[in-house]
Amino acid sequence: MKIKPIILCGGAGTRLWPESKNNIPKQFIDFGGWTLFKKTLERIKDPIFDTPVISTNLKYLNTTKKFLNNYKVKNYTIVLEPIKKNTSAAILSSTLLNEIDYQQPIFCFPSDHLLEKKNKLITQLKKNIKNLNNENIFLFGIKPKTPSSEYGYIMSKRKSNNISKVTRFIEKPILSKAKKILKRKGLWNSGMIFANKISIISNFLKHDPKTLKFCLDSLIKSKIIKNTYILNKQSFLKIKNLSFDYAILEKSKNINVINLDSPWNDLGDWKQITNVFKNNKKKYFKKKNVFYRPWGKYTNLFYGKGFLIKELVVNSKSSISLQKHNHRSEHWTVSSGKPMITINKNKFFKKPNESVFISCGSIHRIENIFNTPVKIMEVQIGSILRENDIIRYKDIYGRIK
Repeated sequence: MKIKPIILCGGAGTRLWPESKNNIPKQFIDFGGWTLFKKTLERIKDPIFDTPVISTNLKYLNTTKKFLNNYKVKNYTIVLEPIKKNTSAAILSSTLLNEIDYQQPIFCFPSDHLLEKKNKLITQLKKNIKNLNNENIFLFGIKPKTPSSEYGYIMSKRKSNNISKVTRFIEKPILSKAKKILKRKGLWNSGMIFANKISIISNFLKHDPKTLKFCLDSLIKSKIIKNTYILNKQSFLKIKNLSFDYAILEKSKNINVINLDSPWNDLGDWKQITNVFKNNKKKYFKKKNVFYRPWGKYTNLFYGKGFLIKELVVNSKSSISLQKHNHRSEHWTVSSGKPMITINKNKFFKKPNESVFISCGSIHRIENIFNTPVKIMEVQIGSILRENDIIRYKDIYGRIK
């Protein structure tokens, strides 16, 4: 029996667009010929997968269909939520579809994560499908390359027949604790789950029967237009706003983990996104986009819809002007060096891999008082992303008119 992919395609993009009301969910952002949603759909182009179910909401229906058409996905089912109720309701309402057999394996995963080397994922799915039963659920844990306070962790212990049982979930720990978790072989919680349909239903029946009742009622009363289910709002409103982790995974005693040693990132903020561009700089670099300034240079790597990603190089004993912008905010991540940064009345140093956000209208500056150059990955976010959106207050190069 083929594996049914359930793709979670909601979100609001508020972490990336903190000062905008027209947020674009990150799965739909064009990063230069690729989107996370495209990579998600490419991930399920394998004979082991059945046609996908996409869980989203009315706001993104047209965008979702447009992407499916552009990427030549002809057979699919869409489940539309009338209101956001977190991953518990999203996963269950899609699982309950009649087109999914009770014994059919389900692979449920977010559409806004970057997962490379998909063959490793396929291998693990094939290897573990025989271990699914009517009660257990498997999570995919990612082997961390470095300690991080940005992800949740899974602790586990090996059982018989090479299955690792989850013993504990740890929510985004502080960095010092994350280092200790790595020594104990903890894994990042990827949010990808693998289980039979009957197991997911059984776990809700045992741990959250009210959500099961209202999801089922909402689906039965849904409006069906071709391959799209518009869930009943009156029933859906009664569902508690809970994550699948909290509603089921942290309560069930039959949760296992699959160790996936593959490059993975949820690209949850601009720091992680700019790392992708920094690591693939050759792909985005064009000589004509390098601009020299008295303090150093900057390279425009990619213009996106409402954002610009660039790299700044501030020479030794140099400084950009003390300035502000009326139409954009900025996100800086230090790649190398130790810049002294001013934001309004605050002045501080930042080290490599540390970030800072400059809100629209804030007076700011980068100074390099040391002998080695400072490199910073910058994201400009706003309606006007041009050099004429600079109001200078102080400048050691005499550029104030």
